Amino acid sequence: MDRAQKEKVVEEIGQIFESSGVVVVARYAGLTVAEMQDLRGRMREAGGSVRVAKNSLAKIALADTPNEAVSGFLTGMTVLAFSEDPVAAAKAAEGFAKDNKKLEILGGAMGETILDRAGVKAVSEMPSRDELIATVVGCIGAPAANIAGAIGAPASNVASILSTIEERAEAA
Repeated sequence: MDRAQKEKVVEEIGQIFESSGVVVVARYAGLTVAEMQDLRGRMREAGGSVRVAKNSLAKIALADTPNEAVSGFLTGMTVLAFSEDPVAAAKAAEGFAKDNKKLEILGGAMGETILDRAGVKAVSEMPSRDELIATVVGCIGAPAANIAGAIGAPASNVASILSTIEERAEAA
């Protein structure tokens, strides 16, 4: 890799930490190509990405940034899992690590907050952005549905009463 390529990689890694909602750093020693493809697939489904980067270049990218402490996790064969959604990458990485013990989650970053192993696990247990939006929409829509039901109920009650009266009149 020549100097220009290294500079491009350093810039890309810096962008990952700057623009992602969460970045998970994990050790992937022993993963087969198929297992790594499975990890990438799961991350893609969750709306995230996976990036294998040379530790020395990642440390250069993190130097003099709020996430510089993440450099401590960059030892051995490391992979970065990241997503815009502050929960998606952590959830996908935790799910994969649960199924495959070869992926060891070391820590990560959420914005300018450095996460240890327990922090990544806690973030993975939070509801995702889409789940929160669905909950809020459900809360907003529920009162409207209740009002519509209340307004429609008397009309249906009146219709059923009229139908009963009509049936009694016909029977008499």
